[in-house]
Amino acid sequence: MGLVISVLYLCLFLAAGILAVRRVLPREGLALYLPLGCAAAVTLLAGLPALFALVSGFTLVAVVGAGIVAALLIAALLFLPGRGDPAAKAGRPAADRRELVALACCVLPLMAVTCVLLHTHILCPGGDALYTGQSCYGDLAMHLAYIKSIAVNGIFPPIEPLLAGQQPLNYPYLCESVSSVFLLLGADLRTAYLLPELPAFAAVYGMAWHLARRMLGAAGKASLAFWFFFLGSGFGFFYFLDSPEGFASIFTGYYTTPTNYTAENIIWVNPVVDLLIPQRATLFGWCVLFGGLYLLWRFVMEEEIRLWLPLALLVLPLPLLQTHSALALVVICLVCGIYTLCCRPRTARVLLPWLGLALLCGAVWLPETLGSVVSQAVGGENMIRLHFNWVNNQDGTLRDNYLWFYIKNIGVVFLLLIPSFLHAGKRQRWFYGGGLALWLLAEFVVFQPNLYDNNKLLFVWHLLGCILVAGFVWDMLAPLRQRPLRLLVGALVFLLATFGSILTVGRELVSRYVQWTGDDIALAEFVEEETAPDALFLTSRSHLLPEASLAGRQVLCGSDIYLYYHGVDYTSERNAVQQLYEAPDEALLDAWGVDYVVFDANTAAQYAADESWYAQRYPLCYQNASYRVYQVE
Repeated sequence: MGLVISVLYLCLFLAAGILAVRRVLPREGLALYLPLGCAAAVTLLAGLPALFALVSGFTLVAVVGAGIVAALLIAALLFLPGRGDPAAKAGRPAADRRELVALACCVLPLMAVTCVLLHTHILCPGGDALYTGQSCYGDLAMHLAYIKSIAVNGIFPPIEPLLAGQQPLNYPYLCESVSSVFLLLGADLRTAYLLPELPAFAAVYGMAWHLARRMLGAAGKASLAFWFFFLGSGFGFFYFLDSPEGFASIFTGYYTTPTNYTAENIIWVNPVVDLLIPQRATLFGWCVLFGGLYLLWRFVMEEEIRLWLPLALLVLPLPLLQTHSALALVVICLVCGIYTLCCRPRTARVLLPWLGLALLCGAVWLPETLGSVVSQAVGGENMIRLHFNWVNNQDGTLRDNYLWFYIKNIGVVFLLLIPSFLHAGKRQRWFYGGGLALWLLAEFVVFQPNLYDNNKLLFVWHLLGCILVAGFVWDMLAPLRQRPLRLLVGALVFLLATFGSILTVGRELVSRYVQWTGDDIALAEFVEEETAPDALFLTSRSHLLPEASLAGRQVLCGSDIYLYYHGVDYTSERNAVQQLYEAPDEALLDAWGVDYVVFDANTAAQYAADESWYAQRYPLCYQNASYRVYQVE
């Protein structure tokens, strides 16, 4: 029953999103309504329950209240009269059959691959264990802990479940709460995780295509840009062509792929398998950002001034879906604003929509970010700082020549950027200027402890670059009158631009790792059924903690790979874990409020743990072949 209710609830928001887009852009067709409607649905699913949760906590009350508002919105969109679309360009028909087919030929195959990866990577059952793939082995446990914790304890804005106390969650938590909704509706954890991701992927793929279609003016060019971005790669595959064994290692090694081979400074990953599948913030951030960029292009470059309000409403939750996407939108808007001042009449009709956009987004974004993003950036550990040349510059030493680093990582698209920019039209160059500003910013400023995470800005620049290059390549091939020659040259360019990613996707499809064993799952079931939602667990500092990821309970101190990269100071908690295992003390247990102490192979490996001290004082409340849990009374 929980599955049925969850699917119906999601359909409610999808209907609201699609109808809203249809109301705003009535002259378009289904090819646009579906992906942009999915983006609007994600905005509603992220924003409406969160608004109610500020009053009631993240509970079923908030979820039901959001559903009622979505239903009322549907009724209003269906029955209230509309104003039409007076600002739409004359002669712009609904998407014709050819455009719909071109879009489907891009999106449907990639969605099929995505669904296979989601099935095999997200809590995939096998025997008595749960399996995952290479790209999700690290991040998935964190996302599950956040999703489950929000639903279990109902605190909103949420707290960090991987750290004791009331530390605010220094992560864009709306990308997690969109799944917590379905847990409260009775869905299982896997279903809750996957349900909102399906429309998010459809929005990312569909709106990337539509942005390219709008900028380039042709469905064929848009399709080429689509594959350049989602399946593009550099020249990393050459490192694996020296021997059959080297080539085979792509499919057997752990992160030894042509797009992620750090031994040779290859780090320009495939966006599908290494960003969208494992990183929910990137997925939901791009879901809204790409739709926002599409509306921004039409608002600024096609002078559809009335679209400022739909743009603003669409991106309202963006900072708490993915902060990098919000920053990317701001930077591109600044460049588009300069374009407006330089290239269009400085009249009230032209300038006032910009003021409305800034005021509306500012009024919502400021309170969204003050308590989390701003405080984290200002007070977090190793946050905003100057640094040149991204990950190619390690400790002041360039690992590769500056240009060679980008050439071998990005490949054909990077080599063709300058001629593509010169070939592009004025409006395309200005819009791409927003991407250049992002690249420049990411080259000199780091916004988080991990240098690598600046790729969340760089990939937005890359998307716009892929669009320009696709237009250039298409136009350069067009004069070749012999069709076989044109197809041959085009195929060679396409293969050179995508071969590395094709291999990477192939490796991801065959990757399979045990993430949680039967004993892990049994422990999580005990914890969920027999312990209080606010119980605090003393555990090892493994990143695969079933108490947190599968049961949603708070632990004294989680793994460095999560806490450090979120800019959290966890020194006291980390030291407390070691002391409580190696030199336990009742007063210290009481001071931290520990309710349960867990012993397993990880605690034995990480600490000289004194289990006998706990066994003499506290009851053993749970035991299986891998775990022993003592209840502190």
